[in-house]
Amino acid sequence: MKYYSLNHKAPKTTFADAVVRGLAPDKGLYFPESITPLPSSFFETIEDKSNTEIAFEAIKQFIVPEIPETILKTIVEDTLSFDFPVVEINENISTLELFHGPTMAFKDVGARFMARCLGYFNKTNPNEVTVLVATSGDTGGAVANGFLGVKGVNVVILYPSGKVSDIQEKQLTTLGQNIKALEVDGVFDDCQDMVKHAFMDKELTDRLQLTSANSINIARWLPQLFYYMFAYKQLKSKHKDIAFSVPSGNFGNICAGMVAQKLGLPIKHFIAANNANNTVVNYMSTQLYEPKPSIQTISNAMDVGNPSNFIRIQELHDNDFEALKENLSSYSYTDNETRTALLELYKTYNYIADPHGAVGYLGAKTYLEHNDVHVVFLETAHPTKFLDVVEDVIEKNVSLPSQIEAIMHKEKAATFIDSYEDLKKFLLK
Repeated sequence: MKYYSLNHKAPKTTFADAVVRGLAPDKGLYFPESITPLPSSFFETIEDKSNTEIAFEAIKQFIVPEIPETILKTIVEDTLSFDFPVVEINENISTLELFHGPTMAFKDVGARFMARCLGYFNKTNPNEVTVLVATSGDTGGAVANGFLGVKGVNVVILYPSGKVSDIQEKQLTTLGQNIKALEVDGVFDDCQDMVKHAFMDKELTDRLQLTSANSINIARWLPQLFYYMFAYKQLKSKHKDIAFSVPSGNFGNICAGMVAQKLGLPIKHFIAANNANNTVVNYMSTQLYEPKPSIQTISNAMDVGNPSNFIRIQELHDNDFEALKENLSSYSYTDNETRTALLELYKTYNYIADPHGAVGYLGAKTYLEHNDVHVVFLETAHPTKFLDVVEDVIEKNVSLPSQIEAIMHKEKAATFIDSYEDLKKFLLK
């Protein structure tokens, strides 16, 4: 499999090179040259397969033979060492819980998968690789945990000061070893801009092997397609069309779901559920793509004003707006609406969601007003990662799971920066 840049000004390359580089030399996102649908028999018997078998068959065309099948099977098995249960909310809505991994966020899968791929490729690389990543919340912790102790890999995480939850901050600032945290005076978009600037800085790239672990990286983005297959496996017996409502920030997760659809997974429709950061919502109604500064909300991992992966979504639909509109609906919700949804889920269905899942639930409800399908909303983080919001809304104490309890009393270690020059000095030092 070859990968090409969506800026179309760089040569095609291998999976290994795309993973190590992160971005193409022309600063475009990498995209697979082809997506070959799986045989229909794969989906007809999907309930008879383990999650590891499903994931391996789904991803191997993008990676083998660069990573041999036996090694890839081990990587997949290590990555998927926890559950992905579908929980029924009511007759027409279910939620897919993606928070049962080590950092209790959906990004655990992509981070663990990428770390293992990069570790494999780096075995023969005499130079250290620096993973540079911006986070609006959960990416940082998942990447830190996934790459902790990986030989020859240093990780530098930028996060916006005061705009991630206390638990999210603990998860990315307390691990030590090869993990370094930079607290940025700004919003997520400032962090992301600094990372992009670093990749374009020849003085840096001549001296350091930089790669990214945001969903712009092919190995972080693609394995998210597993979720949709795991949900279908559990819901297939309902014999009803399935749509997915995905809390969307950088749009990597929903985009990976569309790859699963291209592979043949029978998904009826996608709903991008957004908070006040509604760039894509506006685009879907006006066809004008106008990025804007991000707005801080209680669903902070979605506070993205210029979602990087939307260009991949357009590519998957051959840059045909009408084809995209047929497959994607996008809605945005306020913090007050999100709080109301959190309370409704708890009071009516005895389900404790996090703010991102609550936005997904709202997207499901809106879509169901005019469509007869079963909607699965993605619950992307454990509610205890947003204790202040959740407990305030449902007026109940939520007990901390062991993964969270283990880090609460650790000492934060972060370097404060307020400019790109500060980042550059840190990296060169």
